Amino acid sequence: MNKVAIKVKNLVKKYNDSTIIDNLSFEVPEGICFGILGPNGAGKTTTMEILYGKVQREQTNGTNGHEARESKEVSVFGYDPLDNELEIKFITGIIPQEDNFDVELSVFQNLLIYSKFYGLSKKQALPRIEYVLEFIDLTQKKDSRIRELSGGMKRRLLIARALLNDPKLLILDEPTTGLDPQVRHHIWNKLRILKKEGVTILLTTHYMEEAYQICDSLIIMDKGKKISQGTPIELIEKNIEKYVLEIIKNNSKFKGDNSPVLRVETSHDRTLIYSDNLDEIKRISNDFSPGDYYLRQSNLEDVFLKITGKRFNE
Repeated sequence: MNKVAIKVKNLVKKYNDSTIIDNLSFEVPEGICFGILGPNGAGKTTTMEILYGKVQREQTNGTNGHEARESKEVSVFGYDPLDNELEIKFITGIIPQEDNFDVELSVFQNLLIYSKFYGLSKKQALPRIEYVLEFIDLTQKKDSRIRELSGGMKRRLLIARALLNDPKLLILDEPTTGLDPQVRHHIWNKLRILKKEGVTILLTTHYMEEAYQICDSLIIMDKGKKISQGTPIELIEKNIEKYVLEIIKNNSKFKGDNSPVLRVETSHDRTLIYSDNLDEIKRISNDFSPGDYYLRQSNLEDVFLKITGKRFNE
């Protein structure tokens, strides 16, 4: 049984009169990739920022105003972000949504400057920089200025920078947004290697395939609350029918079906017909022309749509 790397109990965060995170609880074992999924505004980024001390959580129970820290807990490898922000940052690598490099400096210069935040001497930093650039396949870009890098190279460099301190925990906020599939898969492979080396990975993503491919466990949040948790396969098996007929053109005159084995969802310009009965799904598909429909197995995005009422990218 893996030790617990992150423990969150009854987490609350408010801005003005709005509750951003509402009694959120979860645990992350060491050495796994844990995903936090949710629509925009669900509280994903705020949760991560609380973990490494950038944002402070509420410390009262929200009902009678008395101090109630004993009923709430946030722990990162045994450290509380309220009291041990620096200790957490020294064992954590953080990859934000947007890059924040000095564009006038080279790749090497950016990494060397950043290494000083971890108290690394130049003698210590040089071999580490060489290692992280090789790991993320950017050695040949060592002397290039940031402005000369592609978007995918910048995302990979963010990961290299986050690995300078040989972190126990890697936090990634939508690490592959906007990248082409080839770069995305390249980053996934690197994250799998880090996980095998014992690094605990925490990430948010809007990509269903990303969550399915690399997350060992995940939670789905909506409006600051946890609404489901499990492995990707568990979430699919427990929450959704096995098959879906995706009608791409809604002018197909589908008026619904009285069959008890069907469930119908309408999303934007598509109609989605779910069932555990493959024969029934195939029967309905015969009413449509090729190119008007897509018959497939259900996936995490279908789960997400069912329990939040939204698609991943909404």
